[in-house]
Amino acid sequence: MKLIPLPAYVDNYIWMLHDGQQALVVDPGDAEPVILALQREGVHLQGILVTHHHADHTAGVDRLRQVTGAPVFGPAHEPMPEPLQRLVGGEVVRLLGLEFQVLDVPGHTAGHIAYFCPSVDASPLLFCGDTLFSAGCGRLFEGTPEQMLASLDQLAALPDATRVCCTHEYTLSNLKFALEIEPGNAQLVAYNAHCQALRAQGQPTLPSTLALERQINPFLRSRQPTVVAAARRFDARGVDQAGTFATLREWKNQYR
Repeated sequence: MKLIPLPAYVDNYIWMLHDGQQALVVDPGDAEPVILALQREGVHLQGILVTHHHADHTAGVDRLRQVTGAPVFGPAHEPMPEPLQRLVGGEVVRLLGLEFQVLDVPGHTAGHIAYFCPSVDASPLLFCGDTLFSAGCGRLFEGTPEQMLASLDQLAALPDATRVCCTHEYTLSNLKFALEIEPGNAQLVAYNAHCQALRAQGQPTLPSTLALERQINPFLRSRQPTVVAAARRFDARGVDQAGTFATLREWKNQYR
């Protein structure tokens, strides 16, 4: 299987997975990069997976459906380009001979879902939309901090080797914030240097892995004493009233 992040807009990635003949794509906010990649790779589009309703993840769906005839799969409880098969957590999508488990991960949007395949070329694969980013998480546009924390806990419980396919190249800005919180985290310092080098070469920082994210992502580490202490320095009253995770998310919203 070949996994390809297709750049779109300023910092989006549309993920393509193919076996040399058939392909799937995830969150095609723009059809043109997908059409070009299908031609370049010489593959046919078998399915379109969508994680949530934001236009930068859905705007290319109608054109791709028209051009390729590929079926569309998306969240059950969000406005979506029709027609599509609507999904809830616990259901399974079968594409490319693989089974993708649907996970309910509300927070960024109210009905956000993710797709998890336990084995793609012997390692798990997670398409998580805007719920989990490398060293970060999505803004809470529709959900609550409690919902997002529960969603991230669900993702963090997946296997260490899980490849985390996020949909934005936000890694360097997220790492800047993470280093503000845990400047003494050696894994975080090393990962920042690694990602700086990748971006200097024009390469994507993604996919990450869950093992790495548990070491460096403050939103997966909100119960760690170092992270709690940093959040209290930022807003002790906020930590007492809303909790560490909510305080971290509010801090990141304001961070420049």
